[in-house]
Amino acid sequence: MDTTPETRARMSRQRSRDTDVEMALRRALHAAGMRYRVHRKPLKGVRREADILFGPSKVAVFVDGCFWHGCPEHATWPKRNSEFWRTKIEGNQRRDQDTDERLAAAGWLALRVWEHEDPIEAALRVRDVVKERQATIRRR
Repeated sequence: MDTTPETRARMSRQRSRDTDVEMALRRALHAAGMRYRVHRKPLKGVRREADILFGPSKVAVFVDGCFWHGCPEHATWPKRNSEFWRTKIEGNQRRDQDTDERLAAAGWLALRVWEHEDPIEAALRVRDVVKERQATIRRR
C-alpha cells in the first residue's frame, strides 16, 4: 500500500478501545445510574466484542467511528489508496450488519452509537432501551 510515514504514524495511534468518545459515553451512562461491562463478547464462539454490555437485558452497545464504519453524515473517502479504504470500510459495514443479525438471532439487541453523537443524548437513548428491555423481562 502506498502511504506516507505521517499517515502510517497517525493510523498506528488510532485506539480501538477506551477512546475519548467511548469513555464519555461510559461516564454519562454511569452518571445515569447504569452499570455495565466493557469490552465483552456477547456470544460465545463469535469473535466480536461489544464496547459496552448490559448482560441481563441483552443489550450490546457499539461505539462506531465515523471514518472506520462509514458514517452516512461524516464519512470521507480517502483519495490515496481509495480502493483499499473503500474495501476496508465496506467490509466493516458488512461485519457490523452481520454482528447485529447474529445478536438479534440470539435474543440480543445491538445499539450503534456514532462518535459524533452527543454522549449524554446517546447515554439517555441507551438507558431508555435497557430499562424497557428490563421491564419486558420482568413482565415475562
